[in-house]
Amino acid sequence: MDPLLLDIPTQFETERLLIRLPRPGDGRVVHAAIQASINELRPWLPFAQQDQTEEDVESNLRLAYAKFIQREDMRLLIFNKADGSFIGSAGLHNPNWDVRKFEIGYWIDTRHSGKGYMTEAVEGITVFAFTELLARRVEIRMDALNERSQAIPMRLGFWHEGTLRNDDMSADGTRVRDTYIYAMIP
Repeated sequence: MDPLLLDIPTQFETERLLIRLPRPGDGRVVHAAIQASINELRPWLPFAQQDQTEEDVESNLRLAYAKFIQREDMRLLIFNKADGSFIGSAGLHNPNWDVRKFEIGYWIDTRHSGKGYMTEAVEGITVFAFTELLARRVEIRMDALNERSQAIPMRLGFWHEGTLRNDDMSADGTRVRDTYIYAMIP
C-alpha cells in the first residue's frame, strides 16, 4: 500500500504525556527548550551545532509537518499532559515502508531530564509504531559515547544488535565515532 494513503493518527497519549505532530506556533517553545539545553545537545546532535533563531526552528517544524504528510519522516513533540509544558522531541525517522522499519530519535529539554519522561515517550512511540504502523522493526541508533541515551533502549528491552565501528563523524565533526544499534521486533 502507498504510505501516503495510510490514515496515521497525528497524536497519542501515554500515562503522563501527549505526543503529537508539530503545529504552527510550536517554534517558540521548541526554540526555548533548545536554548535551555544547548550544552547537553551539542555533543550529540548535528542540529545543535548552529545557532538557530525562533524563526529557524518554526520553519524547520513546518517542514517536519510536510515530511509527515509525505510519509518521509515523523517528527513528534512531547508535552506534559498535566501542565502542557514542552518536554522534548522524538520521532520515527528513516522509514522503510517496504520492510515497515523505523528509527526512533529523541532529545529532551534538560529542565525535564531525570524524571523518566523520555523513557515513557520512547516506549509510547515504540508501541505506536507496532500497533498503528504495523512496524516489523524499530531501531535506535546513537553515538557509542552517549551513555545517557543508551540507558533508554536498555531499560525498554531493546536488543543491542551491534556496534558499527568508525561509522560516522561526531555531531561536531571533530572525531570519527562508533554507532550503537539497538532494535526491537514484534
